[in-house]
Amino acid sequence: MIKLFTLKDQAKAQESTSGKTTKKTSAAELRINKDLSELQLPRTLKLDVPDKDDLQNLSLVITPDEGLYKGGTFTFSIKISNNYPHEAPKVKCIPKIYHPNIDYEGNVCLNILREDWKPVLTLSAILYGLQFLLLEPNADDPLNKEAADLMVRNSVQFAQQVQESMKGRSVAGVREKFDKVV
Repeated sequence: MIKLFTLKDQAKAQESTSGKTTKKTSAAELRINKDLSELQLPRTLKLDVPDKDDLQNLSLVITPDEGLYKGGTFTFSIKISNNYPHEAPKVKCIPKIYHPNIDYEGNVCLNILREDWKPVLTLSAILYGLQFLLLEPNADDPLNKEAADLMVRNSVQFAQQVQESMKGRSVAGVREKFDKVV
């Protein structure tokens, strides 16, 4: 059995002799560390921690190897609040893309980031959810209603618009709005 009070006393003694104060780790940071240690990502997902001292700001790069967005490279910023896991992280898509579930400002419509978020969900669930959005766009729950409507009405034209946006060209009357992602 671990004697917690003994460990705390030892830590205080070490702190007072070394003169250094240790930063208290928040519950969110502990959970993030746990989530990161359990991640096993496929080669199409790459998670980066730009600042090792700030685990609450992550960068995800998805390079789909199938589907309409195949060949593109999509970067997402993931900002995790101090209320994690009780509050879902905030996710933004950095390059502008033509997608029914991602608006032109980069906001992402993924049910587990909103109404279906539960504290038992992990970073892994979010990362795979984002990958799934690029593999299987969902016209039933859109942020970009024009893209969703076109996807339902004319899937061939929708696919052409996706390809045009990935090449950095204007799409649906939006000129110079899209970043080249390939």
